[in-house]
Amino acid sequence: MSTPDDTLAALRGRRVVLCVTGGISAYKAVEVCRRLVDAGAHVAPVLTDDAQRFVGAVTFSALASEPARTSLFDAAEPIPHTRLGQQADLIVVAPATAKVIGKYAHGISDDLVSATLLATRAPVLVAPAMHTEMWEHPAVVDNLATLRARGVHVIDPEEGRLAGGDIGAGRLAAPERIVEAAARVVARDGDLTGLRVVVTAGGTREPIDPVRYIGNRSSGKMGFAIANAAAARGADVVVVATVRRPAHPRVRVEPVDTAEQMAAATLAAAATADAVVMAAAVADFRPKAAADTKIKKADGVPEIVLEPTPDILALLGERKRADQYLVGFAAETDDVRANAASKLSAKRVDLMVGNDVRSGDSGFEVDTNRAVLLDAHGGVDEPGLVTKVALADLILDRVRDARRPHEGAHA
Repeated sequence: MSTPDDTLAALRGRRVVLCVTGGISAYKAVEVCRRLVDAGAHVAPVLTDDAQRFVGAVTFSALASEPARTSLFDAAEPIPHTRLGQQADLIVVAPATAKVIGKYAHGISDDLVSATLLATRAPVLVAPAMHTEMWEHPAVVDNLATLRARGVHVIDPEEGRLAGGDIGAGRLAAPERIVEAAARVVARDGDLTGLRVVVTAGGTREPIDPVRYIGNRSSGKMGFAIANAAAARGADVVVVATVRRPAHPRVRVEPVDTAEQMAAATLAAAATADAVVMAAAVADFRPKAAADTKIKKADGVPEIVLEPTPDILALLGERKRADQYLVGFAAETDDVRANAASKLSAKRVDLMVGNDVRSGDSGFEVDTNRAVLLDAHGGVDEPGLVTKVALADLILDRVRDARRPHEGAHA
């Protein structure tokens, strides 16, 4: 397992644009700047007018690798945002207020920070900080979902003391967490370039009649988190999905409804894929015959005969090429590790993600998972309760690492 020092090594020699926006936690960005410089990064600080109400540009100029910039128009260079955006290896926004998050999500450019964010193809890490009510507001939630789908990395705030003595979610992540996250983003940038990845997402819907169906509570959040993260890391991605969610521009969505449709689309796409991640919750059974018209309550309780649906993961395992990496998911309510291990051996997968769906903070319809990762070589990783975005990167790290020996053998 890598140490923090090993992780931070990825920042050495990298150009990092540190954008500081207006919030009481702007003072913590001074420590973020210092830690980035100590890790060997070349740091170019940019401050909004609102940020300068809390911290001074001189402080950042003294600590960073070059003088702080504060304006689109007052600098000697005519287009500072273009130079900053083009030369950056990474842009970090800390703290990121609701205002700058909204502007970034909607493509609004009216200051140096927002212009730089739109003028870069470098990865971007956003560290939100705001009061709990703002953090939980639907507009902020939607804007962050949009940014995540576009490949922007978000380090969620912590719970703790806020401005005015309030306590709750919305406190800026600790500077050391932000810097470590920045190092991980840099290390992963483009590491899946050239790979073709197929992901499944959502729960299948097996019709009883034109109105009703057998299904489950899967929201598709995990599948889309994997698809978007893979695309952000350079992969060409197809997601076979029963739901619609924000998708990275490099993700191609294949809409399906039933297990039969998902099997056909997934098997076709998997034929040329380097990796397949079966994150969808596929119904195990379907009605043997669906009614052509809506079943009426007045006709009494119907008898519904069930039959098995295609076992897509097993079919993928049977057809898996030697150079293909296959990931399965096991949503379990008990004996998560044992049940996941059983499926690992039965389905011929390279990695099985056992997902505990018993508690309200893990599994269906939430943003976090409590998972165990079991690989075909006996390796076990239990990251604890993590966001689905973080779990997506852990899974994709396995895909990346598995490809390296294969690529080296053909070098």
